[in-house]
Amino acid sequence: MRFKHSRGFTLIELLVAITILAIVAVLGWRGLDSIVRARVALTSSMEQTRGTQISFAQLENDSEHMAGPDLLPVRETLRAEQQRLTLIRTVFDDNQPTRLQVVAYRLQDGVLSRRESQPTRDLNVLDQYWQNALNNADSMPVVALQANIASISMRTWNIDENGWRAGGTDVPAPNANGDTKAAAPKKGLEVSLQVIGQERPMLKVFLLGAV
Repeated sequence: MRFKHSRGFTLIELLVAITILAIVAVLGWRGLDSIVRARVALTSSMEQTRGTQISFAQLENDSEHMAGPDLLPVRETLRAEQQRLTLIRTVFDDNQPTRLQVVAYRLQDGVLSRRESQPTRDLNVLDQYWQNALNNADSMPVVALQANIASISMRTWNIDENGWRAGGTDVPAPNANGDTKAAAPKKGLEVSLQVIGQERPMLKVFLLGAV
Protein backbone atom coordinates (compact mmCIF):
# COMPACT_ATOMS: atom_id res chain seq x y z
CA MET A 1 0.00 0.00 0.00
CA ARG A 2 1.32 3.42 -0.95
CA PHE A 3 0.72 6.40 1.33
CA LYS A 4 -0.06 9.82 -0.08
CA HIS A 5 1.99 12.53 1.63
CA SER A 6 0.24 15.92 1.94
CA ARG A 7 2.33 18.85 0.78
CA GLY A 8 2.71 21.72 3.29
CA PHE A 9 3.30 25.45 2.73
CA THR A 10 6.73 26.56 1.78
CA LEU A 11 8.53 29.36 3.62
CA ILE A 12 8.08 31.71 0.66
CA GLU A 13 4.32 31.08 0.60
CA LEU A 14 4.09 31.83 4.33
CA LEU A 15 6.08 35.03 3.91
CA VAL A 16 3.81 36.14 1.04
CA ALA A 17 0.70 35.39 3.10
CA ILE A 18 2.06 37.28 6.12
CA THR A 19 2.96 40.24 3.89
CA ILE A 20 -0.53 40.34 2.39
CA LEU A 21 -2.10 40.17 5.87
CA ALA A 22 0.16 42.98 7.06
CA ILE A 23 -0.81 45.17 4.10
CA VAL A 24 -4.52 44.48 4.72
CA ALA A 25 -4.07 45.28 8.42
CA VAL A 26 -2.31 48.59 7.65
CA LEU A 27 -4.98 49.58 5.14
CA GLY A 28 -7.71 48.66 7.62
CA TRP A 29 -6.01 50.65 10.41
CA ARG A 30 -5.67 53.70 8.18
CA GLY A 31 -9.32 53.48 7.21
CA LEU A 32 -10.38 53.12 10.84
CA ASP A 33 -8.10 55.97 11.88
CA SER A 34 -9.55 58.28 9.22
CA ILE A 35 -13.09 57.36 10.33
CA VAL A 36 -12.23 58.14 13.96
CA ARG A 37 -10.59 61.44 13.01
CA ALA A 38 -13.58 62.42 10.87
CA ARG A 39 -15.93 61.56 13.73
CA VAL A 40 -13.91 63.63 16.20
CA ALA A 41 -13.84 66.58 13.80
CA LEU A 42 -17.58 66.28 13.16
CA THR A 43 -18.32 66.08 16.90
CA SER A 44 -16.16 69.13 17.56
CA SER A 45 -17.86 71.05 14.75
CA MET A 46 -21.30 70.12 16.09
CA GLU A 47 -20.32 71.23 19.59
CA GLN A 48 -19.07 74.56 18.24
CA THR A 49 -22.27 75.03 16.25
CA ARG A 50 -24.36 74.20 19.31
CA GLY A 51 -22.31 76.62 21.42
CA THR A 52 -22.82 79.38 18.86
CA GLN A 53 -26.55 78.71 18.76
CA ILE A 54 -26.74 78.93 22.56
CA SER A 55 -24.74 82.17 22.57
CA PHE A 56 -26.89 83.73 19.87
CA ALA A 57 -30.10 82.57 21.57
CA GLN A 58 -29.04 84.20 24.83
CA LEU A 59 -27.99 87.37 23.01
CA GLU A 60 -31.33 87.46 21.22
CA ASN A 61 -33.25 87.14 24.49
CA ASP A 62 -31.23 89.91 26.15
CA SER A 63 -31.55 92.14 23.10
CA GLU A 64 -35.32 91.72 22.91
CA HIS A 65 -35.67 92.72 26.57
CA MET A 66 -33.22 95.63 26.46
CA ALA A 67 -34.52 98.68 28.31
CA GLY A 68 -35.60 101.40 25.91
CA PRO A 69 -35.55 105.20 26.15
CA ASP A 70 -39.07 105.15 27.56
CA LEU A 71 -37.75 103.52 30.75
CA LEU A 72 -34.29 105.11 30.87
CA PRO A 73 -34.46 108.26 28.74
CA VAL A 74 -31.16 109.81 29.86
CA ARG A 75 -29.08 106.71 30.48
CA GLU A 76 -26.89 104.61 28.22
CA THR A 77 -28.44 101.16 27.96
CA LEU A 78 -26.04 99.41 25.57
CA ARG A 79 -22.32 99.67 24.97
CA ALA A 80 -20.61 97.49 22.38
CA GLU A 81 -16.84 97.66 22.74
CA GLN A 82 -13.82 95.63 21.74
CA GLN A 83 -14.36 92.03 22.91
CA ARG A 84 -17.25 92.91 25.25
CA LEU A 85 -20.88 93.97 25.34
CA THR A 86 -22.77 95.58 28.22
CA LEU A 87 -26.49 96.29 28.28
CA ILE A 88 -29.43 96.95 30.59
CA ARG A 89 -32.44 94.71 30.22
CA THR A 90 -35.87 94.41 31.79
CA VAL A 91 -36.78 91.46 34.00
CA PHE A 92 -40.33 90.16 34.30
CA ASP A 93 -41.05 87.68 37.09
CA ASP A 94 -44.36 86.36 38.35
CA ASN A 95 -45.94 88.56 41.02
CA GLN A 96 -43.06 91.02 40.72
CA PRO A 97 -42.94 94.55 39.26
CA THR A 98 -40.75 95.20 36.23
CA ARG A 99 -37.12 95.42 37.29
CA LEU A 100 -33.83 96.17 35.56
CA GLN A 101 -30.51 94.35 35.49
CA VAL A 102 -27.11 94.80 33.90
CA VAL A 103 -25.87 92.05 31.58
CA ALA A 104 -22.24 91.87 30.50
CA TYR A 105 -20.68 89.69 27.79
CA ARG A 106 -16.92 89.36 27.60
CA LEU A 107 -14.42 87.46 25.48
CA GLN A 108 -11.30 86.50 27.39
CA ASP A 109 -8.75 83.76 26.65
CA GLY A 110 -10.95 82.41 23.87
CA VAL A 111 -14.03 81.99 26.10
CA LEU A 112 -17.21 84.01 25.64
CA SER A 113 -18.91 84.48 29.02
CA ARG A 114 -22.03 86.19 30.34
CA ARG A 115 -22.66 87.89 33.67
CA GLU A 116 -25.83 89.43 35.07
CA SER A 117 -26.52 91.60 38.08
CA GLN A 118 -29.35 91.26 40.56
CA PRO A 119 -32.60 92.82 39.27
CA THR A 120 -33.36 96.17 40.88
CA ARG A 121 -35.74 99.11 40.73
CA ASP A 122 -33.26 101.48 42.36
CA LEU A 123 -31.64 103.57 39.61
CA ASN A 124 -28.69 104.47 41.84
CA VAL A 125 -27.97 100.79 42.39
CA LEU A 126 -28.42 100.18 38.65
CA ASP A 127 -25.89 102.92 37.84
CA GLN A 128 -23.40 101.31 40.22
CA TYR A 129 -23.93 97.91 38.59
CA TRP A 130 -23.37 99.54 35.19
CA GLN A 131 -20.12 101.25 36.15
CA ASN A 132 -18.78 98.14 37.88
CA ALA A 133 -19.53 96.06 34.79
CA LEU A 134 -17.78 98.56 32.51
CA ASN A 135 -14.74 98.61 34.81
CA ASN A 136 -14.74 94.80 35.28
CA ALA A 137 -15.04 95.45 39.01
CA ASP A 138 -18.28 93.58 39.57
CA SER A 139 -18.81 90.35 41.48
CA MET A 140 -21.51 88.97 39.21
CA PRO A 141 -21.40 85.19 38.65
CA VAL A 142 -19.78 84.19 35.37
CA VAL A 143 -21.39 81.70 32.97
CA ALA A 144 -19.19 80.41 30.14
CA LEU A 145 -21.19 80.24 26.91
CA GLN A 146 -18.66 79.11 24.30
CA ALA A 147 -14.95 78.32 24.03
CA ASN A 148 -12.50 78.50 21.11
CA ILE A 149 -13.60 81.97 20.05
CA ALA A 150 -10.87 83.93 18.28
CA SER A 151 -12.64 87.29 18.23
CA ILE A 152 -15.97 89.05 18.53
CA SER A 153 -16.92 92.20 16.65
CA MET A 154 -20.10 94.25 16.92
CA ARG A 155 -21.91 97.05 15.16
CA THR A 156 -24.94 99.07 16.25
CA TRP A 157 -27.75 100.76 14.36
CA ASN A 158 -28.86 104.05 15.87
CA ILE A 159 -32.43 105.22 15.41
CA ASP A 160 -31.41 108.65 14.10
CA GLU A 161 -28.80 107.31 11.65
CA ASN A 162 -29.04 105.38 8.41
CA GLY A 163 -26.13 103.01 8.70
CA TRP A 164 -24.10 100.73 10.96
CA ARG A 165 -21.49 102.02 13.38
CA ALA A 166 -18.60 99.91 14.65
CA GLY A 167 -18.87 99.03 18.33
CA GLY A 168 -17.24 101.73 20.43
CA THR A 169 -17.58 104.54 17.91
CA ASP A 170 -21.14 105.23 19.05
CA VAL A 171 -20.17 105.96 22.66
CA PRO A 172 -20.63 109.71 23.32
CA ALA A 173 -17.43 111.51 24.29
CA PRO A 174 -17.42 114.05 27.13
CA ASN A 175 -17.28 117.73 26.19
CA ALA A 176 -14.92 120.37 27.53
CA ASN A 177 -16.89 120.58 30.78
CA GLY A 178 -16.65 116.84 31.30
CA ASP A 179 -20.34 116.32 30.62
CA THR A 180 -21.50 113.50 28.40
CA LYS A 181 -24.73 113.75 26.48
CA ALA A 182 -27.04 110.79 26.33
CA ALA A 183 -26.19 108.23 23.66
CA ALA A 184 -28.50 108.00 20.66
CA PRO A 185 -31.09 105.21 21.07
CA LYS A 186 -30.03 102.02 19.31
CA LYS A 187 -32.40 99.76 17.41
CA GLY A 188 -30.14 97.05 16.02
CA LEU A 189 -27.09 95.04 17.08
CA GLU A 190 -24.90 92.99 14.76
CA VAL A 191 -22.63 90.40 16.37
CA SER A 192 -19.91 88.47 14.54
CA LEU A 193 -18.20 85.50 16.23
CA GLN A 194 -15.01 84.11 14.72
CA VAL A 195 -14.57 80.52 15.87
CA ILE A 196 -11.04 79.11 15.89
CA GLY A 197 -10.56 76.76 12.95
CA GLN A 198 -13.45 78.10 10.91
CA GLU A 199 -12.84 80.09 7.75
CA ARG A 200 -15.71 82.52 8.12
CA PRO A 201 -17.28 84.12 11.20
CA MET A 202 -20.80 83.41 12.43
CA LEU A 203 -22.89 86.58 12.11
CA LYS A 204 -26.34 87.52 13.36
CA VAL A 205 -28.38 90.72 13.68
CA PHE A 206 -30.60 91.34 16.71
CA LEU A 207 -33.50 93.76 17.09
CA LEU A 208 -33.14 95.74 20.31
CA GLY A 209 -36.09 96.22 22.62
CA ALA A 210 -38.54 94.17 20.61
CA VAL A 211 -40.43 93.00 23.72
